[in-house]
Amino acid sequence: MVYNERYNKWISDSAFDEETRRELMRIKDDEKEIEDRFYKDLEFGTGGLRGIIGAGTNRMNRYTVGRATQGLSNYIIRKNIDNPSVVIAYDSRHLSREFAMEASRVLNSNGIAAYVFSELRPTPELSFAVRELKATAGIVITASHNPPQYNGYKVYWGDGGQVVSPIAEELIAEANSIQDFSEIKCMDECEIQDKGLLRFLGTEMDDRYIGKISSLSLNPQVVREMDDNFRIVYTPLHGTGNIPVRRILREIGFTNVTVVPEQEQPDKDFPTVKYPNPEEHEAFTLAIELAKKQSADIIIGTDPDCDRVGAVVKDNLGEYVVLTGNQIGALLTDYILGSLKKQGRLNDKSTIINTIVTGKLGEKIAESYNVRTISVLTGFKYIAEKIKEFEDSGLEFVFGYEESYGYLAGTFVRDKDAVIASMLICEMAACYKKRGMTLYEGLMSLFRKYGFYKESLASVTFKGKEGMEKMVRLIDSLRNGLPGGINGIRVKEVRDYLNYHGPVRLPKENALQFILEDKSWFCIRPSGTEPKLKIYYSVIGDNQEDAEARMSRLKEGVEFFVKIK
Repeated sequence: MVYNERYNKWISDSAFDEETRRELMRIKDDEKEIEDRFYKDLEFGTGGLRGIIGAGTNRMNRYTVGRATQGLSNYIIRKNIDNPSVVIAYDSRHLSREFAMEASRVLNSNGIAAYVFSELRPTPELSFAVRELKATAGIVITASHNPPQYNGYKVYWGDGGQVVSPIAEELIAEANSIQDFSEIKCMDECEIQDKGLLRFLGTEMDDRYIGKISSLSLNPQVVREMDDNFRIVYTPLHGTGNIPVRRILREIGFTNVTVVPEQEQPDKDFPTVKYPNPEEHEAFTLAIELAKKQSADIIIGTDPDCDRVGAVVKDNLGEYVVLTGNQIGALLTDYILGSLKKQGRLNDKSTIINTIVTGKLGEKIAESYNVRTISVLTGFKYIAEKIKEFEDSGLEFVFGYEESYGYLAGTFVRDKDAVIASMLICEMAACYKKRGMTLYEGLMSLFRKYGFYKESLASVTFKGKEGMEKMVRLIDSLRNGLPGGINGIRVKEVRDYLNYHGPVRLPKENALQFILEDKSWFCIRPSGTEPKLKIYYSVIGDNQEDAEARMSRLKEGVEFFVKIK
């Protein structure tokens, strides 16, 4: 009953404000709600700290933000870093600015300078700013593509990437060591102003960021040549992408860009979509309606913190279809490597990075250009970690992507970047149009050349303490009862990432991947950011119909295997 003790402390301790105590008093007769709010502390996963907004240790609020920031402050102080500073950015969600300012106040109270963006900014610009300012660390207040009742807190280190081992574990230990919220240091605003530790970032950082991105354009002359005959529809899904995405498209030469008016302005409730996520086809409903009226060549959509981007293109029947993250990644791999090869910029050090659950078409394409591919664990922070390692090993990062609509070119940002990716996707589509092809036709040509790859993702949601325990038991039971085959196809290899020794050194992750004899595979892992068990599927067919049939059989076999466990 530890959760009840925590609950009683929060409603009686003067360290918590009156509004928080009133909120908690309203649930005094709801045992399940009290348990869910207090049975654990919010934990860092692949995307940092993330949870439902509200009072409690298992919620996003000023106290859990303060606790995490005090832990970060304690770690920085313990490392004896000279003139420490932290950059802070935030998105359009409920309480994002308030959480950002709370974090800055705790940092300042610990003698650490805080650079806070004066208005909402994309997550990748935070990564860029950390590197530009040579800051000690960075914080982003965002819950990415989650529903509006969520918010989150991500920590970046001085290289611009999200924290990974061993720093992540040390930060968690520091935060967990704070047993009393009265340990969080908080000076008043007058004291903070006197110390001069709070600084606001404006448009100058935007100019530097956009300038760097424009240098990644591979075929600017094609953009200028095709602009009069190339139409783009864009939706920022009520998030941070509206200004930077439109600006970079304009600066490289795209002038026929129309923004979905209903989704243009930031809105913390995301009223036009069920989920503000370009992975969800429904998120493009309004954009597709607008594109049909304008006969647009391409639709792009970014999530609220603008680190993910999806694309919609016309198929052979003229209907708009949503591309998967794997398909966009494969197209970009071919476009980037093909362009660099023509320009004589590929070499024996050139490397692509993807994740263990990313489709393998991009890897096959890279192989045809004699470019190596390295696979890392799920989470873009592991791609960023490899980029940092490349600085010592001599390998050259060319492109990185994951199946969940995250892409990165260049090394001045160390996280997935939808501003960069939006530019490259539109430029790629313009280049295909110059050749008399749509992006869809380009994808079909890749399938015909390398095989018809098809991927799918299924998620099972587990709610509350009991749900999380059930999810852990399920994957442990699978680990202890491995199948010899799925629907008559022999399992050739099982990779348990809690104890896997492959060609690339990887941290431990609670994930199981099964590679079958026909080169299909599936992977089961708990989400690092949500209470979900995710099952990733991949098959290769001789044609689209064959790939779809193989996928259906694989899913049927895996679902039967999981259910009987």
